[in-house]
Parts: sequence; C-alpha cells; structure tokens
Amino acid sequence: MTFDKNKYDTYLKILKEELVPAMGCTEPIAIAYCSAVARKVLGKQPEKLITACSGNIIKNVKGVIVPNSGGLKGIEVATILGMVCGNPEKKLEVISNVTTDDIILTKKLLDNNICEVELLEGDANLHLIVTAKAGNDTAMVEIEGGHTNIVKEVLNGQILFQKDREYEDTESKGTEVTEMTVDSILEFANIVNMQDVSELLDREIRYNMAISNEGLKNAYGANIGKTMLRVYGNDIRIKAIARAAAGSDARMSGCSMPVIINSGSGNQGMTVSLPVIEYAKEFGCDMESLYRALVISNLISIHQKSKIGKLSAYCGAVSAACGSGAAITYLAGGSKEQIQYSIVNTLANVSGIVCDGAKASCAAKIASALDAAILAHHMAMNNEHFKAGDGIVKSDIEETMSSVGRLGKDGMKETDLEILKIMIDN
Repeated sequence: MTFDKNKYDTYLKILKEELVPAMGCTEPIAIAYCSAVARKVLGKQPEKLITACSGNIIKNVKGVIVPNSGGLKGIEVATILGMVCGNPEKKLEVISNVTTDDIILTKKLLDNNICEVELLEGDANLHLIVTAKAGNDTAMVEIEGGHTNIVKEVLNGQILFQKDREYEDTESKGTEVTEMTVDSILEFANIVNMQDVSELLDREIRYNMAISNEGLKNAYGANIGKTMLRVYGNDIRIKAIARAAAGSDARMSGCSMPVIINSGSGNQGMTVSLPVIEYAKEFGCDMESLYRALVISNLISIHQKSKIGKLSAYCGAVSAACGSGAAITYLAGGSKEQIQYSIVNTLANVSGIVCDGAKASCAAKIASALDAAILAHHMAMNNEHFKAGDGIVKSDIEETMSSVGRLGKDGMKETDLEILKIMIDN
C-alpha cells in the first residue's frame, strides 16, 4: 500500500479535526455553544429560551455537571450559562470564562424558568435546536451531526445561514473516514512526518495528563482511578487504567480543565491516550515511538466509531480502548497481525457495554474496557485470539469492525430508546 499526498493529507486532516480541546462533557458544551450563537444571532439578551434535543443529547446531559456552573446539572443550565456568558468563538471551550456574577445570574434565570426543554424526534442522534426570543424578535440556531456543526441560523423567519446535511457524525464536512482501514492506519503511523503531528500530540499528552493528575489528586465522582490504585496497587496495568479513569472522574464531575477529545468525546480522548502514555514510559520508548503509537490509537478509535456514530447506545469507551490496546501492542513490538488480534480480542469481549449517558460511572466503564483491552494485548502477543464464528467475530478485521458498527448503530436502536425511557422515569 502506498500513501499518495492526497491520502496522507486526509489522514492528517482527520487527526486535526478530531483532536481538539473541549471543556467538560461535549453534549452540554454543545448546548452552551448553540445557545451562545443564538444570543449572538438575536443581537440582544433573550427573555425566553427553548432547547430541543435529540434523545442521545438528553441522555448525555442529564447526569453530568456542567463545568464552571457551580456544580449545576441539566440542559437548562447549559443553555442559560451559554447564553449568559458563552463566547461562541471558543466553540467547545465556549464557557471557559465564567464569573461568579455569571453563575448568580444563571441561577436566577433558572429559578425564573426562562428555558424550556423539548424532545427532538427523528433519525439524527446528535441534533439540537436553540430558539431565543426577546420582544418581537426570534432567533433559531440548529446543530446536527457534530457538536459544533451549525446547519442553520434564522432570525425572524429569515434564513441567515444554511448548509446541506448529506453527511452524518463528522465535525467538519469533507473529511472521509469510510475508506480508512487498520492496515492503512498502521502504514500512516509508520511513515507520518513527526513535524506534522508532534505539536498536535504534545497538546493531547499535556492536556489529558493534567486532568488525570487532577483526578488522582482530588476527590471527584466515585473516585474510580484513586480506588483502583489504592486497592489493586500500581503495576503498569493498573496505572494505565487508573490514569484514564481518574481523568473521567474529574471531567464527569465538573472539573473545568480542558481535554483533547476523540470522536467528539473527552472520555474517549483520555482512553485512547493516557494508557498509551503510561505504557510508553514503562517500555522506555522514545517520543517518536509514543507519537506513532498515539496516531494508531486515535485513528483506530475514529475508524471504529465512524461505523457506529458519535452518539448511540454503544459505549464509546470500548472503541477507544481498542485503539489503546492496539497502540500498546505496537509499542511492545507486536506485528501487524498481533495488533489486529488485540482489536478483535477487545471487541469480542466488551462490545455489550451500553451507554446510559454521561455521568460518574463512565470512569468505571472506561476501566472495564481498558482492562479488556490490556488482556487482549497480552493474548495477542502470545498469538492467541478469537476466531471467525466466535459470536460477532468475522474472518477479517474490517468485517469484524463493521459487524460491531452494525451492532452499535442498527442493532442497539431499540436499546437506546429503552435506556432513554428508563432515565427519564428516574
């Protein structure tokens, strides 16, 4: 396989579009961003806000603390806070500059019930509309397919901006991931010029290690990362898992530190990077080897998640853990076949973990998925792997990943609806 400049540039573009900073869980941040843009379109302080969200957005906002909100949760909080002080130019860091006065005003407007929430029905899993009203003026901003992907802006019935919706689940139109394969990812990782990725990956290492350190230092959520180190010790397997879990502990509990995301998710961004960093230290790898491993981890996760969609009933930690397991096998000197085995072994084990929204238990799911991925790595290094006919496993790595995509995107649609119903009943 030979990489022409076009294909090389496409893979670089995918990394640059996906590995971006975000503060807090990306779904409430997407709402805050949409609300901030709606306020800007309206041109004045709204007196009334209506936030219509797809079921998956509702599911991922219900149980997570909105960062910089003073510990508040919910769609209304994200909408109002974004409207009060959001800077739309900062996109997924839209509410990074919140003051005490902003929080006081947000709580006041929340008590005054200025925001209504509606269920937005339809096929799009990542879909939200914020309508802002003041006097006789009404602004509407719509996001679909990506957390910052605005598809329409309307003021008083006049369309100010609109673009087509012929693609799904990408942050930016034009990026093609459908032709990506595990083989091509491995080839790209081996030939990529370090100058093209080092700055991007240095930021991923810096941001994600920082929030992991915060989660290990202080009490957040259910303290999964700290509990693992306390109970199981600090061998490399536990350290690698605890690193990612601790980052999620902090992030799901309102820590305002930004993370570098993967496939639209900060939890997935931490899962694809932090264990790989720990194993690189353990193996005594140089920075170039770590960079190449992180390219593998990030792109394997993006490749698998693109077959499922950014939001579904399938836990994204599993896709991200596949990336980590593959990268760890790469760092250990594994062959192409062994890297593939590590992916298959992970998918065959934990593809049944469901996503029931963003909340404290995400850290535990990350820990379970990474535990499976590290087991998969050790199996692969001994050339042990699940074979075609073992459940959803197929004879080819791409067919296996497509089977998992089919499971997550199509097979779990009804599961997704039932999860939402159960959560709404709480």
